Amino acid sequence: MNLLSVIVLEKLPQMSRQELEAMFGIDDLKKTRFAEELMAESKAEGKIEGKLEVISSLLKKGFSVAEIAEILELKIEQVRQAIALLELT
Repeated sequence: MNLLSVIVLEKLPQMSRQELEAMFGIDDLKKTRFAEELMAESKAEGKIEGKLEVISSLLKKGFSVAEIAEILELKIEQVRQAIALLELT
């Protein structure tokens, strides 16, 4: 293992965001594939959380599973799975 690999594996996981930004610069970090993947995952999680909130609200207002699926452009099975998740929380 070369020195760079050792540094990356041992130091980076323990560094804060601010330390990494100071070391690399924010623009450099934003250009990494890791950052792009992290942003995509965050957006996807945000969309899921948003839809779960809407599903919960629509259920409370008396909408059917089929109506919710149509409104949110989801499959009925996806809405059912979301409802099951909501019941677990």
